[in-house]
Amino acid sequence: MESNIIGNDVDQKEGFKAFVPSDFPPAELLNISGDVLQKIAQAGHLIGKLDGTTHQLPDVEFFLKMFIFKDATASAQIEGTKATMVDALEMEAGLVSVEDTDADDILHYIDALNFGIERLSDLPMSKRFIKELHAKLMTNAPATHFADPGSWRRSQNWIGGTSPANALYVPPPVKEMERSLNDFETYLHNETITLPIIHTAYMHSQFETIHPFLDGNGRTGRLLITLQLYRFGLLEKPILFLSSYFKQHQKEYYWALHEYHHGNPEVWLEFFVDGVIQTAQDAIGACRSINKLYIEDTQKIQQLGKRESESSMKVLLKLFGRPIVTSTTVMGWTGFSRNGAQNVIDRLVELNILEPRDENEKYGKSYSYRRYFEIFSNHQ
Repeated sequence: MESNIIGNDVDQKEGFKAFVPSDFPPAELLNISGDVLQKIAQAGHLIGKLDGTTHQLPDVEFFLKMFIFKDATASAQIEGTKATMVDALEMEAGLVSVEDTDADDILHYIDALNFGIERLSDLPMSKRFIKELHAKLMTNAPATHFADPGSWRRSQNWIGGTSPANALYVPPPVKEMERSLNDFETYLHNETITLPIIHTAYMHSQFETIHPFLDGNGRTGRLLITLQLYRFGLLEKPILFLSSYFKQHQKEYYWALHEYHHGNPEVWLEFFVDGVIQTAQDAIGACRSINKLYIEDTQKIQQLGKRESESSMKVLLKLFGRPIVTSTTVMGWTGFSRNGAQNVIDRLVELNILEPRDENEKYGKSYSYRRYFEIFSNHQ
């Protein structure tokens, strides 16, 4: 492909070069090799298989929540957040405060994704939608650095280095950014221009090339991937998340984006499609493992007496949505007294479903559904 189909580095009067995108999308962008088209067909097949697998789960909403936590953690870690998925779940459970961890970035990402899913019901994918999504993601987020949430940048930004003069990449100047965003919005609205997976792949790479915000471009762009695939109706629930794949292959992720705006978009497309294939396979495996665990633990609980079995099953189902609990958590789920809630916990510990997170802790003791956690760490 011609090296200038995506755009070119152009000298600026300030003494540095900035990338100026060509009109988007160039016709050559959709000339895709047979090998990559075969991978795209495989990816589509696996997405359909994943959709079917999720229907076998006892409550897909609980499991969806955990996939979202995993994706949010990976996306935040790509940007330098140190917190883990466990840290975020602890924070949500009220076991740690915002001063103790940077997991609040993860929770902001989750809030933004849930906002985006709901907002798509009455607002199409558009510049306005993206600005609203960014505002939700970045407002009061700990990692925000002069992000100006919900507003396009009004000054030059850059990636790497101490200034545009020595940066790894300099996105388009403001005027060219605005023109490129108009092209980008037209592309978003043209849903039939190509296959959904291809459309989504190039949506992400073009968004990152434009880099329209002062901060939060990477996280916003990765949110858009999940929301776009969901909007296309490839999945009944938004359960395909690529951030873990990007985190696992972080150097290749940046390299593929670099190749995209240097005129080799198929390098990026193939990387993206490989990510869809790998992520769908892992998610299918995770769903099957979860279903197996649910059946095993249900059988253990069914050996109890009727009353104990009913209360234990109520808690087990809730654990798939919140796998770190205290007696206070279980009190809220069951309406039991503290002693009654602790009795349920103790039964689940005896059945090797729950386990204490710190044996030496006497007050405010917390427990985890460890085997459930391990499914998410084993499938990445």
